[in-house]
Amino acid sequence: MSTRQKGGQSTKKATTPSPTSGDAVKDDFQPLQPSAKSAVSSEWDYKLALFIITAIAFVTRFWGINHPNEVVFDEVHFGKFASYYLQRTYFFDVHPPFGKLLFALMGWFVGYDGHFHFDNIGDSYIKNNVPYVAFRAMPALLGALTVPTVFLIMWESGYTLPAAIVASGLVLFDNAHIGQTRLILLDATLVFAMSVSVLSYVRFYKMRHDPFGRKWWKWLLLTGVALSCVISTKYVGVFTFFTIGSAVALDLWGLLDIHRKGGALTLRQFGKHFAARVTGLIVVPFIFYLFWFQVHFAILNRSGPGNDFMSPEFQETLSDNIMTANSIGIDYFDSITLRHKETKTYLHSHPDKYPLRYEDGRVSSQGQQVTGYPFNDTNNHWQVLPATPFPEDKLSGHRVKSGDLIKLRHVVTDSYLLSHDVASPYYPTNQEFTTVSLELAEGDRYNDTLFELRIEGAKGKSDFKSLSSHFKLIHNPTKVAMWTHTKPLPEWAFKQAEINGNKNVQQTSNIWYVDEIPSLSADSERSKKEPRKIKHVPFFKKYFELQRAIFHHNNALTSSHPYSSQPIQWPFVLRGISFWTQNDTRQQIYFLGNPVGWWIASSVLAVFAGIVGADQLSQRRGVDSLDERTRSRFYNSTGFFFLAWAAHYLPFYLMGRQLFLHHYLPAHLASALVTGALLEFIFNLDPVALEENVDAKMAGKVANSTKKGGGPGTKRVVPARERMGGNSMLALWGAAGVVMTLVVGGWYFFLPLTYGKPGLSAAEVVRRKWLGYDLHFAK
Repeated sequence: MSTRQKGGQSTKKATTPSPTSGDAVKDDFQPLQPSAKSAVSSEWDYKLALFIITAIAFVTRFWGINHPNEVVFDEVHFGKFASYYLQRTYFFDVHPPFGKLLFALMGWFVGYDGHFHFDNIGDSYIKNNVPYVAFRAMPALLGALTVPTVFLIMWESGYTLPAAIVASGLVLFDNAHIGQTRLILLDATLVFAMSVSVLSYVRFYKMRHDPFGRKWWKWLLLTGVALSCVISTKYVGVFTFFTIGSAVALDLWGLLDIHRKGGALTLRQFGKHFAARVTGLIVVPFIFYLFWFQVHFAILNRSGPGNDFMSPEFQETLSDNIMTANSIGIDYFDSITLRHKETKTYLHSHPDKYPLRYEDGRVSSQGQQVTGYPFNDTNNHWQVLPATPFPEDKLSGHRVKSGDLIKLRHVVTDSYLLSHDVASPYYPTNQEFTTVSLELAEGDRYNDTLFELRIEGAKGKSDFKSLSSHFKLIHNPTKVAMWTHTKPLPEWAFKQAEINGNKNVQQTSNIWYVDEIPSLSADSERSKKEPRKIKHVPFFKKYFELQRAIFHHNNALTSSHPYSSQPIQWPFVLRGISFWTQNDTRQQIYFLGNPVGWWIASSVLAVFAGIVGADQLSQRRGVDSLDERTRSRFYNSTGFFFLAWAAHYLPFYLMGRQLFLHHYLPAHLASALVTGALLEFIFNLDPVALEENVDAKMAGKVANSTKKGGGPGTKRVVPARERMGGNSMLALWGAAGVVMTLVVGGWYFFLPLTYGKPGLSAAEVVRRKWLGYDLHFAK
């Protein structure tokens, strides 16, 4: 490696030629000699290493996969979802459907009927006759394939064999990757699709000098398909889109350069490149993404536990729907019970009053308390009255409609619901709800007792129905919506829920529904059930409704969890997650990354950032620490891997939802790539020649390539073996050996916590509490 002062003589002869050094570059671009081509074409050592690594990956992922034969951690969710698919029962989840559909497919392959619903951690698979090994085999297969994919990324990127072994070895012998891929969980699908996306893009980028050819299109479209699988498994897959998208944007920026080495492109040629990438990397992934939702809707055609998350219109597309079958039109003067859609609490009132002062010193109206009550009770009964009285001889038969102004009379206390400009107990910005007597309701407080009934999704003056009409109750004078939440009021309100007026009327948590009509007799004509036809709702209407529900509930996952962690803890493996324990055998599964491997990878990330900073600083002072080709490879290839790490890690600092160690797995894979690449860089190996002409047999394609907008000649990336020539790699092999020895040692030491066996004595558990991990059976 040379150190050169800009404007002066180099103090050492450069190991590799600079792209601006005239004849040296011409020599670099000469066709391969036959002996070199023969050596490159075989690459038997890479192939042998790939075979061995793949075999070990399958062994480490599938060994003892039948243990434990009980439900473990989040298998309660994703196993349950597979059963719902097989029973065609509608459910709701915050993740897209692709990964869950794979589990259902595996269940269908083995003839499973979905009878077991994975209700509790520790439930026996054997007693319930569940083909759990088949379910676990799906993520184990994808987890095993992830390891050779990492190896191929390094190989295709032109790195040496030791670098490829280190990168793939960090994933191969990582306890977190193994633990997460041996259970019915989604992360194996996510990480595999992410790695395939990177590999496909690397292959596509290598074809950049032969654009619009068959292989060029193949790898572009495969990149798009892989990206669609990432984001169709979990929405954090958007980080992979950002990674690939950033590289594509830089590539397009280079193509736009009129001084590019391959020759300037016309705007028409550039437009073709741009359109091709938009099609392959945006349109195709989005089509596949929508396709999985169409499959999701097509399979789940029966009413199920996911009904409550969807609108009545959506629920009417499901068979066996209790809501649509039992809904009854509501007339004025009916007594009803109102229930909050999210918390399931009833609108309730009782004679007790609000206290004069709250704990923070604010003053109340001392009116009658209106609260949320979780149980059915006569104090939940409210009579629906019209804002304008009907004639005495025409009081019956008036149906309540969407958009009507109504009044609600509390039946037990004979008082009227009211809201006014007095702060609620917990929310100074929200209005208090109370009730007033008939005299005040018909006199000075008349306007304050008027509420607009706003039914969600209603078209015109739709009928107001029990169960199926989801509505917001809007206070007419002040335009606040009746709302409740989960924090209970103090003892003076008997720990019941607060009801207040929410100024954010658009908030989805403002929705209520009528649970029943107590005043309606069983033999009433209105109580007779008529057969209901299943309705059809357009796909995109269902899709957008589900998307809104997913994002709303994803953002609502803010409650604490005993094993949640913060992003700053992940690279250093400061805490893990207890997946499963068995007291009798002292066995446990504790989700934890291989501390040795993670610490090495995290240290290398810091080294990379340090080298970049030092290089930038030295250039500002007119000193070239790196020759141009070394710098280009360091920034473009290793820098791409570093970008993948940052894109899959740093956004978690902006999230307010629950976070766990497994969210770091895609970023850890990227850090493994950086580690392998930087190991090679540190030992001062010659960089891959970025662009070289192919041998004479490829010359016939040159003219065609130029016509397609690819530049004046067909080029290729030179493999590591060719550029190394006769250089010794003993130091690199030695460093790789030391790293892998440490990594394998760390993996083996924590192996009982990953595989759940054998059980450990208290002393053995304590020895594994390196950073105070909250392991079980330490006493």
